[in-house]
Amino acid sequence: TIVPIVDMRLKFNCANADYNAFTVVIILNLRSRIVGIVVDSVSDVMELPPESLKAAPDIDSVIDSSAVLGLGSLGERMLILLDIERLMSAPDMGLVGSE
Repeated sequence: TIVPIVDMRLKFNCANADYNAFTVVIILNLRSRIVGIVVDSVSDVMELPPESLKAAPDIDSVIDSSAVLGLGSLGERMLILLDIERLMSAPDMGLVGSE
């Protein structure tokens, strides 16, 4: 199957988008459409307990703030939780139509 691939480093305006042994493609099934995203690396896949989730503060960034679900804490780590379906459905992506 041939799928569209989006380099998230370019989407987020990261200057150094080098491809190396850690670069991976994550395959997503969004609204019955298969899409791939290129990311620097994947270090962990984890489940966060509900009590570790916090509301996202209002921040200015290249990420649409409506795509930020919140913040998660895991030990000393602070994670930004994104609504990947909303992010990939943005009009500038042209991948998934709104339904």
